Amino acid sequence: MMLLTGAQIVIECLKEQQVDTVFGYPGGTILNIYDELYLHEKEIRHIRTSHEQGAAHAADGYARSTGKVGVCMATSGPGSTNLVTGLATAYMDSIPMVAITCNVNLPLLGKDSFQEVDMTGVTMPITKHGFIVKDIKQLAPTIRRAFQIASSGRKGPVVVDITKDVTQLKCEFTKKKPEPLLRPQKYDEQDIEQAVALIQKSKKPFLLVGGGAISAD
Repeated sequence: MMLLTGAQIVIECLKEQQVDTVFGYPGGTILNIYDELYLHEKEIRHIRTSHEQGAAHAADGYARSTGKVGVCMATSGPGSTNLVTGLATAYMDSIPMVAITCNVNLPLLGKDSFQEVDMTGVTMPITKHGFIVKDIKQLAPTIRRAFQIASSGRKGPVVVDITKDVTQLKCEFTKKKPEPLLRPQKYDEQDIEQAVALIQKSKKPFLLVGGGAISAD
C-alpha cells in the first residue's frame, strides 16, 4: 500500500492496464498528471499532438491497429470538448478508448466557472459511459472500471473527468491486477455447423460481418 497523490494514482492505474502510449495536449488543470507522466516517460510514451482533436483520433487509430485500449488526455473546457469528434468516431465504430480529462476544482463546479464544462453530459450520447471523479478514494476504482467497460462486450470510448483538486490530494493506493473482461457467451458448435452447411448450399453466399470480427478469438 502506498500513499500517492491523485496524479500519481492515474499513472499507476495506466501502468496496471499495461498502457504504453498516451496521446494528448497539456493544459492548466491537467498539468499535475502531466508532471507525473513525465517522470514515467520510459514506461509510458506520451505523444503530444498539435490539437486535442488529433489526440482523440490518434488514440482511436492506435486502438484499431494494436487491439489495445487507446488513451488520450486533455485539459478542462475547450481542451476536453475538442475530443468530441474523435470520441464520436470511436463510438460509431466500437473502438475501445479511455479519455482522461480534468475539470475545475470541486468547489467551482456548477458555478459557470472559467473553463468549466459538463464533460460527461456533453459526451453522454457518444460514449459507452462517462465518469466524473470528485473523491480521490474513487479515482483508482473508476479508472479500472473505465478500462473494463471500454474493452468489454461491444467496445467503445469511456470518459473519466477528474476535478483538479483530486489530482493534488493524497490517498492510499494498492496495486491490483486488471479485472477479467466481460466476454460474450461461448458460441454453440451446432449453430456454427448449421451456418457452414447453409453457406455450402448457397449459390451466392453473402456474409455481413461487424468490426468485432477483427479482434475476435
